[in-house]
Amino acid sequence: MKLKLFLPLFALSGVWGISFLMIRIADTTFPPLWVALLRCSLGAMLLWAILALRGNKLPPRSHMRWLLLVALLNNALPFTCYALGEETVPSNIAAVLNATVPIWTLMLTMAIERRRAMLITTAGVLIAFAGVVLVVFTQGEDAGPAQAGAGLFAGTIIIIVATLSYAIATVIAKAKLRGLDPIGLATTQLTLASLMLAPFALGGAHPSTLHWGPIGAIAVLGFAGSGIAYLIYYRLLPVISATQLAAVTYIMPIWGVFWGLVAHEHVGAGTYVGVAVTIAGLVLLNTRLSGATSGPRSPRRSAPQGAADPE
Repeated sequence: MKLKLFLPLFALSGVWGISFLMIRIADTTFPPLWVALLRCSLGAMLLWAILALRGNKLPPRSHMRWLLLVALLNNALPFTCYALGEETVPSNIAAVLNATVPIWTLMLTMAIERRRAMLITTAGVLIAFAGVVLVVFTQGEDAGPAQAGAGLFAGTIIIIVATLSYAIATVIAKAKLRGLDPIGLATTQLTLASLMLAPFALGGAHPSTLHWGPIGAIAVLGFAGSGIAYLIYYRLLPVISATQLAAVTYIMPIWGVFWGLVAHEHVGAGTYVGVAVTIAGLVLLNTRLSGATSGPRSPRRSAPQGAADPE
């Protein structure tokens, strides 16, 4: 891969990778619904400006029911779940859990198309899942019985719901929203998700005393993670292969651990081993499929946000 393509790909993985830490910081001031709302709103504001300057096209109204469903499953629900889950789950663990998105996507696609998994595909799925389980359980042992038995477990389940939501949205988008202008699609999704979240956020708990750290974290999540990152993503999409683009998925857990260390989160030896095992499983899975069942995930993240958040 040429350097001019590798650098934006590396930057993209870094921006999406730091999103997990930004969520954790934002959680100290903003309730989860507000984290999700501000993320969507700031990202939508930036993309509306880009859309107006570049003349991108919005999706036709005939797709509205699918746009609403994807906005819910790809933005409103997972953004809220990540913010809620990271109240008890360290950001580095959330980054590793996010790596299950392509696995869920593959399994859903195969179930819908009624295809049997090849041996190498099954091996890749099992290895990747084993790595994730290793990370969560070793983190739980290091955290102590109280956190491991309650908060960590509950937060992990909530984040897994988010990854499943991302996967379902990806399958729907591939089937029903193919061929639409990606910037117009991203703008519409974030706008609709903002409208969905606003009544619940405004009617629920409000932010506590504001501090510059959480405000800055929200700005990074919205403008960078849900705005600039998707401009880079859709710029790369036509010029590099799906296999190369999938490298973002592999690198994000590494970034998650790195940013967690920067924030002085505890990262045990089991986490490093689990991340390596997870990446090995994803590489094995993607090597066989050559990107056949993985498509561009609309904003989020994984957003991430995926990658796709890919949080």
